[in-house]
Amino acid sequence: MGFCGFFGSLRLYMLPRKRAAADGVVVVESDTETTANNNNAATSSFKKQRLHSCIIAAAASTDSSTKNGDNSASVGGNSDQSNTRVVESSPSIMALGDANHTEIDEDLHSRQLAVYGRETMRRLFASNILISGMQGLGVEIAKNLILAGVKSVTLHDEGVVELWDLSSNFVFSESDIGKNRALASVQKLQELNNAVVISTLTTKLTKEQLSDFQAVVFTDISLEKAIEFNDYCHSHQPPISFIKSEVRGLFGSIFCDFGPEFTVIDVDGEDPHTGIIASISNDNLALVSCVDDERLEFQDGDLVVFSEVHGMTELNDGKPRKIKSARPYSFTLEEDTTNFGMYIKGGIVTQVKQPKVLNFKPLREAIKDPGDFLLSDFSKFDRPPLLHLAFQALDKFVSDLGRFPVAGSEADAEKLISIAGNINEGLGDGKVEDINPKLLRYFAYGSRAVLNPMAAMFGGIVGQEVVKACSGKFHPLFQFFYFDSVESLPTEPLDASDFKPLNSRYDAQISVFGSKLQKKLEDAKVFMVGSGALGCEFLKNIALMGVSCGDQGKLTITDDDVIEKSNLSRQFLFRDWNIGQAKSTVAASAAASINPRLNIEALQNRVGPETENVFDDNFWENLTVVINALDNVNARLYVDQRCLYFQKPLLESGTLGAKCNTQMVIPHLTENYGASRDPPEKQAPMCTVHSFPHNIDHCLTWARSEFEGLLEKTPAEVNAYLSNPAEYKAAQRNAADAQARDNLERVLECLDKEKCETFQDCITWARLRFEDYFVNRVKQLIYTFPEDAATSTGAPFWSAPKRFPHPLQFSAADPSHLQFVMAGSILRAETFGIPVPDWVKHPKALAEAVEKVIVPDFQPKKDAKIVTDEKATTLSAASVDDAAVINELIFRLELCTKNLPQGFKMKPVQFEKDDDTNYHMDLIAGLANMRARNYSIPEVDKLKAKFIAGRIIPAIATSTAMATGLVCLELYKALDGGHKLEDYRNTFANLALPLFSMAEPVPPKVIKHGDMSWTVWDRWILRDNPTLRGLLQWLKDKGLNAYSISYGSCLLYNSMFPRHRDRMDKKMVDLAREVAKAELPPNRNHLDVVVACEDDEDNDIDIPQVSIYFS
Repeated sequence: MGFCGFFGSLRLYMLPRKRAAADGVVVVESDTETTANNNNAATSSFKKQRLHSCIIAAAASTDSSTKNGDNSASVGGNSDQSNTRVVESSPSIMALGDANHTEIDEDLHSRQLAVYGRETMRRLFASNILISGMQGLGVEIAKNLILAGVKSVTLHDEGVVELWDLSSNFVFSESDIGKNRALASVQKLQELNNAVVISTLTTKLTKEQLSDFQAVVFTDISLEKAIEFNDYCHSHQPPISFIKSEVRGLFGSIFCDFGPEFTVIDVDGEDPHTGIIASISNDNLALVSCVDDERLEFQDGDLVVFSEVHGMTELNDGKPRKIKSARPYSFTLEEDTTNFGMYIKGGIVTQVKQPKVLNFKPLREAIKDPGDFLLSDFSKFDRPPLLHLAFQALDKFVSDLGRFPVAGSEADAEKLISIAGNINEGLGDGKVEDINPKLLRYFAYGSRAVLNPMAAMFGGIVGQEVVKACSGKFHPLFQFFYFDSVESLPTEPLDASDFKPLNSRYDAQISVFGSKLQKKLEDAKVFMVGSGALGCEFLKNIALMGVSCGDQGKLTITDDDVIEKSNLSRQFLFRDWNIGQAKSTVAASAAASINPRLNIEALQNRVGPETENVFDDNFWENLTVVINALDNVNARLYVDQRCLYFQKPLLESGTLGAKCNTQMVIPHLTENYGASRDPPEKQAPMCTVHSFPHNIDHCLTWARSEFEGLLEKTPAEVNAYLSNPAEYKAAQRNAADAQARDNLERVLECLDKEKCETFQDCITWARLRFEDYFVNRVKQLIYTFPEDAATSTGAPFWSAPKRFPHPLQFSAADPSHLQFVMAGSILRAETFGIPVPDWVKHPKALAEAVEKVIVPDFQPKKDAKIVTDEKATTLSAASVDDAAVINELIFRLELCTKNLPQGFKMKPVQFEKDDDTNYHMDLIAGLANMRARNYSIPEVDKLKAKFIAGRIIPAIATSTAMATGLVCLELYKALDGGHKLEDYRNTFANLALPLFSMAEPVPPKVIKHGDMSWTVWDRWILRDNPTLRGLLQWLKDKGLNAYSISYGSCLLYNSMFPRHRDRMDKKMVDLAREVAKAELPPNRNHLDVVVACEDDEDNDIDIPQVSIYFS
């Protein structure tokens, strides 16, 4: 079997398989309240639908449920959101569980598709998942999987909701206390995604029931039972993926077993790396050099394939070859090319991604021989073996006593430490050197509590592991992961009385942190910027933690965006009926329903200099902490500067697909967010995009630019002219440059030669655009630069990375050509307000209309100027006769304007990527793919084009949940106060690998002068509006000689200007008003000046910003 065949068979093997379901009729119980209050009520077992079964008989429910006797219910489809009962069955509900249903709603799942791709999504849509244990961790995992769009989720829990659970489970309310946890969770989880069938099991699980699922997750199970279930899953054919995860206070664990031989199809989710070849040597172990356009990302041992190589054509056989000695721009090929043809030119080298087979051990073996643990924090490299021991000791404690250790109970802690010591002694050579009684005491005290931030973090990780289990996409966690955040505990020692429950919804959290920190959380004044994916998760976490829920507390949230359909796959506080509404308002309302005590104000203001009248000095000064939930760097930098100025902690985070990062910005302890910047993204030169593309990104960048020029900018320019012709003409005459000439040419073309009055005119325009773009321009290019053209140095002009193009031949028989004309003509008609006839969508009728278009012959110009300079920033060359040409264009424009109907205006079309019915992406994909065809570049489908041209940021719920959980673990520290730098953690994580890298933040740079020192966090404050002389003397007393003081861009004082000495006795604020014409708003009670100083040895000293306060 060849490589492709082998790879294809692996993909087939990885598809989730249907398993035989237990006997019984699929029934939906309609009265969950009765079931919740009476565990013996007659209900039915929910059976996974076979491929051929999607209709159920509601009439059979009573009889069959009585016979089966175990409690269950299922919900799916269009559930009645206002009814707390589980919805009665109907054929439309059950049809959603049909595994043949593989249509992907690309509007809803576009951001997730950008991470997973269609194949993975289809596998998810066919996957049935069991989640056992519906406390905080279970509900977080369920939320992430339901948002991802698995086929079905079955919730299992035999227990009932307690007040204690409200610390960590966002679907429970006080009215749910006493109800079965699984049943109480169904309705709110179903609202997240009606396409997922959600069912419940409320009695004891049997091994045999596990055979209905592709993956099973246990969050609250004894080790003995876990081993029994895992043995069954491991030996089942095909194996059932098994995950055991626990969150105990500030400690968490995960164990994964996906079977004896699990195939990972794509280990990291990254696109295969490529390189453009510059040369290949004829050697035994050939040296391959690539152009220095971009660094190669190959690693030793990678397999690569070659294509488009001229001369050494033997390499174009599609056979994967191994490389070694990988360097930034070259590598060695493990191949003897001595007898191959001589390399001439061209060639692309592409990485071949290899599937990987993992041999998981069952829990029974792995618990004794865990192998390598996945590390998250290198400052705790010895922690995982200890926590492996601690979780076993806790299991034995609960097994022996039938309860968890009591928070603050020294006796219970000592018992757990003793059990851990005994287990450790039995490990022989593998025993832990120091069982760290202090850490185990913390572990014992908080072991009953499920904390929301821990549940959010682990819910993200476990949710991603389930996706891996169902799809083979990304590398699974192999096999144990342990984590703790003991640094989040208060710095002050606590006594047993601090942990006592107060009969409140926060009792679980109080059992870990004590009641004093809980009071600080409740009284916090928090500003959250953004309420999208991160914002929704943060709001849920904050509401459950009780932050800003006290009499003194307040949470202010702002976001100027509105809800779109694509948000719903991860911004889980929104529903489809919220589309078009303000994000912050809807999110605030949803958060208040999670915890009615939350004091929250929702605003729709963008945070920036223009809203400093809203977010004024008083607002910032009264804040306790700021949380960023933003999606762009500029806004982050602005908030960072505000936090720096007002010395407020800033908790920063971001996600990109399966990756996430968090950064803590703590006054005087850490550097600020803006202290380090990522390098700017490399932009392709303009000449490359316009004339010499060599990848699909270049084609799509060009396509987006042409779309905006043709359909948005030119019609807007026409309207600018028509709304005020005299002013427009005067402006172009005054400019008298190449840009003005271009503007006028485009307007004239639109209103004269290319003016459309009928839909046939629009078809003519689109057909001639095709000819211009993909035929005539290419003919001109290869006429100016023939295939054998040379540069001024004699080197071949068409050498890598340039690709020699070929003109296309339009054919109405080519669907892609017709699609281009259809999309182009429809959008052109929109700009002119011309109705679109239905027949345009019928290929035969459209082809007939296109055949009527007369296409003029093209003759290349001898004097055509084509920009080849990579540093050029414009394609329009200035000309000495621009002014004369502009006058001629204006004259012609005046003539053609007389023929326009009264009140004529065009309708500019603004690019909108997320509406698949508007033809925007059809045109952009058509433009890009026809251009790619010109240059023999592989084409892409509309979805891929949408990701690139629409600049869609890949996003999934799991990484978002993890990031916010990590940030909220830091929020405990920020609100407690008193923590040291080494207590805080910045994190980078990649759930695809998986990789977790935590480190303490970088401290700020310290500047020293004499016995003083300061950092970027310091601001020198002078009160009572001193005079200029007073300010200079104040600095002089610090050993600093000020020689220049400025406000904004205006100089208030410079020691070299004698007349500035006349200002010495003026108050600083008066000076700013008189000299700098400063307009100080009423909400501002100070002004900031920049002072340049030197010491007595004339060395410049960089001092902090100086703030002058006045009444």
